[in-house]
Amino acid sequence: MIVGVPKEIKDDEYRVAMLPVGVEELVQRGHKVVVQAGAGLGSGLADHAYLQAGAELVASGKDVFDRADLIVKVKEPQPSEFPMIRKGQALFTYFHFAADKGLTEAMIASGASCLAYETLRDAQGRLPLLTPMSEVAGRMSIQEGAKYLERPQMGRGILLGGVPGVAPAHITILGGGIVGSNAARIAAGFRADVAILDVNLDRLRYLDDVMPPNVNVLFSDRYTIREQLRLADLVIGSVLIPGARAPYLVKKDDLKLMKPGSVIIDVAIDQGGCVETSKPTTHKNPTYMVDDVVHYCVTNMPGAVGRTSTFALCNVTLPWAVLLAEKGIQRAISESKPIRDSLNIHQGAVTNEAVAHTFGLKYTA
Repeated sequence: MIVGVPKEIKDDEYRVAMLPVGVEELVQRGHKVVVQAGAGLGSGLADHAYLQAGAELVASGKDVFDRADLIVKVKEPQPSEFPMIRKGQALFTYFHFAADKGLTEAMIASGASCLAYETLRDAQGRLPLLTPMSEVAGRMSIQEGAKYLERPQMGRGILLGGVPGVAPAHITILGGGIVGSNAARIAAGFRADVAILDVNLDRLRYLDDVMPPNVNVLFSDRYTIREQLRLADLVIGSVLIPGARAPYLVKKDDLKLMKPGSVIIDVAIDQGGCVETSKPTTHKNPTYMVDDVVHYCVTNMPGAVGRTSTFALCNVTLPWAVLLAEKGIQRAISESKPIRDSLNIHQGAVTNEAVAHTFGLKYTA
């Protein structure tokens, strides 16, 4: 099989979908790997490292798409890439279809097979290809929140941990999954006052056992959310419904409850956002104000720490890329339930029920 690795072209995206060791693994198994020149530079991976591993370097993304049977990416195809995708080709990447109707329609029209990292489930029901980037985004959310609480960034001028005699910041985390738990650990290390909200009591009991004393766990309902918004200096939105659009947990009118200069980091923006006033932003222009509340809604947060993110992502994606190359797309879909779970669109049909429901499209099992 010919496996293609194009350079990521989304704004401020510095990750790459395959390490040189991944190229070597595929080449040793008899496959050809075509890599766009410069694809790894944002992660500190030079072209010669890919050449030494056995890759063939090509000049443009179009060269990669023209030749490859399987495209391995990090982020969803951008509009300029849509015309390059052909019927029968397979794409293995983060898609987050429920947040982007235009992307969904373009991939249906392409006739390609779209395998989404974010819906691949392992035998234990976990989301192994989403987990490492959720860990990165969760930890980054506190880092970014601390920065945008500073007064020059239009924040309240709050130091997360306070100082002796001055109270620390109050951080409210909506969702106790991978993003939320990682955010809480970092926030706790800053000595902030932290609250995690979730609807899963078993998860709350687990978090209560493992978190330090300055992290409180609360059942999430509208009353508790509103009470927390009154207290919060920083709100982290970390809700996930795999494959589906994130629900709005913070309504537009709720912002009036928040303190002027408080900050929202909506990590759920990849799935549409869990704050009604959220809209996608970029690393170049990461924030905007609504009702005196700073909104940070960057859709590819881990892209800013490309080297860390690339290694963390490729560690978990490579075995599945190898499986797809070894078995071929159709056989892999047929024989591997995790690969079948990752299949969101196949040859013009929507095969993920949550995506179909989001846009009122026909679902094909």
